[in-house]
Amino acid sequence: MEEYGKILIIATPVFLVLIIIEKLYGIYKKEDTAPLIDSVSSISSGITNSVKDVLGLSLTFISYEWLVSKIAVYHLEANVLSYCIAFFVIDFYGYWSHRLAHQINFLWNKHAIHHSSEEFNLACALRQPIASLVNLFTFLLIPAALLGVPATVIAITLPLHLFLQFWYHTKHIKKMGFIEHILVTPSHHRVHHAINPEYLDKNHSQIFIFWDKLFGTFQEELEEVPPVFGITRPANTWNPIRINFQHLTLLIKDAWRAPKWKDKLTIWFKPTGWRPENFEELYPVNKIENVYDFEKYGTQNSQKLVYWSVAQVLITLLFVTYLFDNIAKIGLPNIFLYGFFILITIYSYSELMDKSKYAAFWEGFRFVTAIGIISYYGDWFGLNTIFPFANYVIIAYLTFSFFVSIYFVSVDFKTAQNQLIHS
Repeated sequence: MEEYGKILIIATPVFLVLIIIEKLYGIYKKEDTAPLIDSVSSISSGITNSVKDVLGLSLTFISYEWLVSKIAVYHLEANVLSYCIAFFVIDFYGYWSHRLAHQINFLWNKHAIHHSSEEFNLACALRQPIASLVNLFTFLLIPAALLGVPATVIAITLPLHLFLQFWYHTKHIKKMGFIEHILVTPSHHRVHHAINPEYLDKNHSQIFIFWDKLFGTFQEELEEVPPVFGITRPANTWNPIRINFQHLTLLIKDAWRAPKWKDKLTIWFKPTGWRPENFEELYPVNKIENVYDFEKYGTQNSQKLVYWSVAQVLITLLFVTYLFDNIAKIGLPNIFLYGFFILITIYSYSELMDKSKYAAFWEGFRFVTAIGIISYYGDWFGLNTIFPFANYVIIAYLTFSFFVSIYFVSVDFKTAQNQLIHS
């Protein structure tokens, strides 16, 4: 946990700088592909995922280390060869776990968040799941386990492999010549994120594109078919926590309502999007029928709300950085209490981004939670030892944030609604 937190402290500012560069480049080229509020939602999703991972909130039924101890026919040292083998095997593992997440109903729930943005930019690469609480695919690492690739090599290579998937989430880089035949490029990945019928469920590869060509899921980006991004059942929220469980909620409801026991049991393993007979008519859900004719979510926002949302996510990143840099110092079980505060924070300001009338309630709940922590411990998880006035600064920020939420809910949202009615 602590080592991964340290890695994220280095990686996060790099990602943030690249996101800002893409934004500025888009403005310069008059082709801005990264609306601020969409980017805030994406970065917030990345925060929830990283907090979940750092806190170790996931269960692996079969650990890689156990596999090595049972089936290894050879034992490699941690050298260049073992890292190359690990990277190649992890990419094979990544292709199949990714492809299955697109094809099986209950697995789609953990992946829908990544596709939920109706934009395509570097920030949307950070839309990673918190719903993936169980790892089912360790068996796909069997080739590495047979060769005895050390578990430490796998542990280092996995986050590296994930971070290398960041760069190709952009519309600004066009086709890349001969590289298109070897690596996953922005063009390939635009196809993967698109909801056009021609592009659905294609290009699942993560680093090497040849997996798609080998297993029949490759599709080139076509000039005559511009990609349209999002998910066919649009999320219609900026709240990453709610997005993470939307599909699961629908599955549970459909399983409960299904009259046939067969449907109740098999709905989880059916192809993604499958519902029992006549359920589309009986229990309709919002679905995009024409990918070229639908309104993107949340495009009408006041500049005040947008800028406040940006400020909130940047402040949240400061809170998260302190957590990741002081995991050992904060200790158990306090790191889980800290993680809970981060999740409430993101839930609160993303509800405000959604113009929810309950946003002030969630902000009040966050305020009470933080005051309770400071009152009980007399400190914000040891921050006073670094910054003596930390308690006062945090309380002042939370008080200001609470009143800003009340202002938006009671004044700004109603003013905007009235203007919309009279326009």
